[in-house]
Amino acid sequence: MNVLVTGAAGFIGSHMSERLHKNGFQVTGVDNFSSYYDVSLKELNAEELRDKGIVLHNIDLRDKTQISELATDFDFIFHFAAQPGISVTSSFEDYLSNNIIATQNLIEFSKRNSNLKHFFNIGTSSIYGLEATFPESVAPNPASHYGVTKLGAEQLVLAESRTKKLNGSSYRLYSVYGPRERPDKLYTKLISCAYNNKSFPLFEGSGEHLRSFTYVGDIIDGLMSALDNHEKLIGEIINIGTEEERSTQEGIDLVEELLDTKIALEIKPQRPSDQWRTLANIDKAKKLLNYNPTTTLKEGLKLQIEWYRSNFL
Repeated sequence: MNVLVTGAAGFIGSHMSERLHKNGFQVTGVDNFSSYYDVSLKELNAEELRDKGIVLHNIDLRDKTQISELATDFDFIFHFAAQPGISVTSSFEDYLSNNIIATQNLIEFSKRNSNLKHFFNIGTSSIYGLEATFPESVAPNPASHYGVTKLGAEQLVLAESRTKKLNGSSYRLYSVYGPRERPDKLYTKLISCAYNNKSFPLFEGSGEHLRSFTYVGDIIDGLMSALDNHEKLIGEIINIGTEEERSTQEGIDLVEELLDTKIALEIKPQRPSDQWRTLANIDKAKKLLNYNPTTTLKEGLKLQIEWYRSNFL
């Protein structure tokens, strides 16, 4: 079966593409190789995918003309592509175009695929707001342009599902880390600072923030289970994360322990839109997907450190 993965050269999308390919699916990936972070890192991921025989296209989903270049024979679509995170360098227009316009363009394209069985939208715990400890039935309360536009993208997909124009569902991911994590994210940045003897920029008060740090392999396990059970997931929203809750400071301490070093901290002004707590409520995922994340933070960080050493030292 043919699967389209958007954001395929990115962190989670590249892992999903590999797992699908390993499981016998014909995978086509698209990515716009955004300059949000060093494009060479995405090129590194892309090279690994192409070496495995995965087709990858440089396509910007905001451009309908570029999307129309794709074949329309996909059985499944996994939509990872987005303007990520909370960044002072990203404008509202960046979030609007990459998260809302691009998603709507992809939806329109998806309806031209006569064999399409399911559209899997990849959402985020940021949809819940400053605290993300709730089941999927709780009303969203986003507190950032990222959260607001990701909620909008999610609802665009689900609206098509409610009106039976498209079989779709959405998956709210929690604090994903592991090999290929973006350089602006916590653990890759910590590891980089440790090896390069640089100070780590810590936003004031964020050391006490609590997170469901979830290993990328466990995220992919959940999404593969969703694929296997797609017929009973139409219109569903499902949290994918871990029930293990750790503070940012605990994460810093663990990286220091694994690397046997001390990382200097440079305190930065507080970011008002930062979530102060995420704790994944995965009761629904357990019930519908038999989801059971097993990777401890220490185990996952060991793998991420190995990846960093292999590619950047």
